[in-house]
Amino acid sequence: ESFSSVKFFLSLYRFQACVYFASVFQAMSCGIHYLASVFMAVTPNFVCGFPGNVSSVLFHNSSASSIEDIWTLWTSTENYIVVQLENGEIWELDQCSRSKRELGLDLAYEYKGNKSVFPCSDGFLYDDTKWKSTVVTQWDLVCDREWLAKLIQPTFMLGVLIGAVIFGDIADRLGRQRVIWFTSAGQFVFGIAVAFTFDYYGFVIVRFLLAMVSSGYLVVAFVYVTEFVGIKARTWASMHVHAFFAMGIMVVALVGFLVRTWWVYQIFLSIATLPFVLCCWMLPETPFWLLSEERYEDAQKVIDTMGRWNKVNSPCKVSELCSVQQDDLASGRTGDDDTSSTKKHNILDLFCNWQIARRTITVWLIWFTGSLGYYVFSLSSVNLGGNEYLNLFLIGAVELPCYIIACIAMDKLGRRNTLIPFLILSALICVLIMFIPQDFNILIILANMAGKFSIGVAFGLIYLYTAELYPTIVRSLAVGSGSMMCRVGSVVAPFCVYLRSVWIFMPLLLVGIMALLSGILTIMLPETLGKPLTNTLVEATEMGRSKKSCSEKTPPAHSGAALEKIEMFGQERVSTGK
Repeated sequence: ESFSSVKFFLSLYRFQACVYFASVFQAMSCGIHYLASVFMAVTPNFVCGFPGNVSSVLFHNSSASSIEDIWTLWTSTENYIVVQLENGEIWELDQCSRSKRELGLDLAYEYKGNKSVFPCSDGFLYDDTKWKSTVVTQWDLVCDREWLAKLIQPTFMLGVLIGAVIFGDIADRLGRQRVIWFTSAGQFVFGIAVAFTFDYYGFVIVRFLLAMVSSGYLVVAFVYVTEFVGIKARTWASMHVHAFFAMGIMVVALVGFLVRTWWVYQIFLSIATLPFVLCCWMLPETPFWLLSEERYEDAQKVIDTMGRWNKVNSPCKVSELCSVQQDDLASGRTGDDDTSSTKKHNILDLFCNWQIARRTITVWLIWFTGSLGYYVFSLSSVNLGGNEYLNLFLIGAVELPCYIIACIAMDKLGRRNTLIPFLILSALICVLIMFIPQDFNILIILANMAGKFSIGVAFGLIYLYTAELYPTIVRSLAVGSGSMMCRVGSVVAPFCVYLRSVWIFMPLLLVGIMALLSGILTIMLPETLGKPLTNTLVEATEMGRSKKSCSEKTPPAHSGAALEKIEMFGQERVSTGK
């Protein structure tokens, strides 16, 4: 088998371990930029500004000489502050308007007389006890400009969606190495550039470009590491790319706690993975891609380098692999007529019959639900009460064991039998959180961590499960379309979080309903544990109808080709769920 020797050679560990950890280290930067807005775009307490110098401030029964002393007493957005200026004027300051009292010179909180209402033409006063500066306070993204602040995260996620499509295609055309170089440097350059933008629109545009390169790196790094590790380690290696993403979330919490000015915070986040940017130029191209492009000399150089690192005396020769591959192609031409003709497949092939169509709808729903739940739990963590920095850190930390559990469970219990209980469990946790009293902060935080854990397990294994549910001819199409649904979920998630203003439990209700529906529909999916990958849509359909292994229905003459396609699966363009 032409690529079996490559698989065996790539199963050696020293070289692959160095490449793997160097590549996934930069995945932390993706997690950093994806969640950076939770502190950078926070809206502190605020009221309208006033024209003049203040002499005294009144808030309910408490008086002070400056508004800064009042913020500790602020409990609701419906409150207002009464100030008396040095010229004797008395103003009532709401969040989005201010009123000048026409009569009465006595400073009192309650007033029944006439008032003249004015807009906030003198700007706003912000509570800077927690955050010295955010993008909201920088450009007054409140009141009638509040919608601009709410677009910061969705526009970033839109960039994530577009970047995954663009850079995934470029990586197939120009190679993984070049895209990793460009996107790594792009994350650093655009990350620093965000801190020095001078207006809101420039900020959003640069963040959009940052999202594109971050998503591009995550997609290509996922492909890159799966092409360098052996098949036995592929599941664990691909799953733990997500773990480094989670570590990036933990870095956001730590830097947010230490730095309270948004542009300094952004600079520190951007330089967190600078060491990788400086050394990523040493990463080699993958032998799989070089062989697919018929760059045999370059592939041989990489294989020789791997041989030296792994202390292999006689590394495999590309010339030998090519001769075997030519023999396979020659024998393939004398085989069935079906294998000599190729057909271009499109999205409609995922709905070719009722069995496959139902499978596609269910898989898409799981991708969407996983992404929606992942980001709803992550983005909502800073609103749970208590220490918001610790909350976000714990929400990121809980992902680390969840991927280990996912890897063990999917190999012991099966893909479907792991997915169903964790999806239903996440739905039950969403319902449970609704019944926890709001003053039980610790219990609420623990329940949210459990929800993030359960949705993280489901989210982590859906990529591999999708790849196993579909045949070789549409596998990349199925995974790619599922990834698109995932990113639609990530775009919708911020808007879902904003529904807290309608009802505090509305985001959890939506996630719970979607998770329950996904868990029920997953029951109809076939189990793929221990079954070979299918090659045709007919085989994939039969896998859903029969309890027997597909290997019992596959003619022996095709077993070699099937194995080659399994090994070549690492060469297909794939994309991570983030």
